[in-house]
Amino acid sequence: MASGDTSDGEREYIYEMNQPAATLWYHDHRMDFTGPQVYRGLAGFHLIHDHAEDALGLPSGDRDIPLMIMDRAFAADGSFLYPSVDPDLVDPPGVEAEYMSGVLGDCILVNGAPWPVLEISNTKSRFRILNASNARRYRLNLDGGMPFVQIGSDLGLLEAPVEHGTLDIAQAERFDVVVDFSEVAIGEEVTLRNQHGTDGTDVIMRFKVTRQEEDSGPIPDRLAELETLSEDDVVAEREFVFARGGAQAHGMALWTVNNQAFDPDTILADPQLGTVERWRIRGLDVEHPFHIRMAPFQVIGQDRQQSVSSFNHGWKDTVSMDTGGQVDLLVRFDGYRGKYVFHCHNLEHEDMMMMMANFEVV
Repeated sequence: MASGDTSDGEREYIYEMNQPAATLWYHDHRMDFTGPQVYRGLAGFHLIHDHAEDALGLPSGDRDIPLMIMDRAFAADGSFLYPSVDPDLVDPPGVEAEYMSGVLGDCILVNGAPWPVLEISNTKSRFRILNASNARRYRLNLDGGMPFVQIGSDLGLLEAPVEHGTLDIAQAERFDVVVDFSEVAIGEEVTLRNQHGTDGTDVIMRFKVTRQEEDSGPIPDRLAELETLSEDDVVAEREFVFARGGAQAHGMALWTVNNQAFDPDTILADPQLGTVERWRIRGLDVEHPFHIRMAPFQVIGQDRQQSVSSFNHGWKDTVSMDTGGQVDLLVRFDGYRGKYVFHCHNLEHEDMMMMMANFEVV
C-alpha cells in the first residue's frame, strides 16, 4: 500500500461554529496511521458553550471537568509501546498481526496522567467523559453505587436528565454527566472503576473531597428542546455491514464495510442535503463503534428491537455495536455538500484494516 505525501509546515482551517453547546473532540486523522498518531497523544477536547446552557445553572468553572480516558502501554524507557509494522510510520501501515483486532494498553490515563487523583469540593461536579482509547470499551461505575446523572451525549444536551448506575462507553463516545459528592465526607475518596477491566485496567481514577463549598443547585428537569426525527421524513434506506473479510492486504483478511476496503474514489452513499435517511448498521463478528462525520443521528432501534438503550438518547455521532450487533439510525444531512467518511472507531480496524467508507452529500 503506497504511503501518502508528507511535508512539514502549517495550514490554517477556518470553520463556522454553528451548533448548540456540546462536548466535542478532535484527533489526528492521517490516512492509514490514525491509530499510532492518536496513541502518541494527538487528540483533545473541543467544548462548546451557549447561552441556553449557561441559563441552566449547571456546575461550571472548576466544577466543569473534561475527563479523557485512554489506555496505553509503555516500554522500559517510558516511551509509548505501540506495535506498528513500521515504527517510523511511513510504509507499510498497520500493526503486527496479533494486534489487528485492536491495541489494548495495561495503564489507564486520564487527561494524560496515569490513575490520577482529583481534589474536588463536596458539591455537584460536571464531568465530560470521553473514551479516547484506540480499542478499549469501558463500563464505568463509582464506589458505593453513586449515580451518574447524564445531561448530554455526543452532540449536546439531552431533553431531560437520565440517571445511570453504570456507563457503557465505546471508543469516541462522550457522556456529559453530573455527580453529586454532597454526601461524601471531607477527606474521603471515591474511585471511578471499569467493570470490564482487570489487573490495573479496572481502576480509572479517584476523586478526593477536600473542601466544603456552596453547591450550584438542582439539575433542571428540562435541559433542551430537541427535535425528534420521524420515519415519515425518511427519503432513503441503506444498510452497511461491518465485518472482517472480502479484501486482503499483506496476507491478512481486512476489516471492511460491505466487503470493501476503503477507496478514496468509491462512494457508498449519496444523500441529499437537508434530508433524513434510515441507516441500518450491522457488525458480524466483534464489537464495532460506528462513527459518522458531519451527520448527526438518532438511534431508533438496537439488536432487532424497536427499543433504545438508555445510553443512546439525544443527538449522537457514535454508537456502539456489540458482537453481532445491529443499530437502526435516522441520519440527518445538514451543513454542507461534499465528501465525508463513516468508519469503525476501533482505530486499528479503521487504519490498515480499512473499515471506513465515503459518503457524499449532494
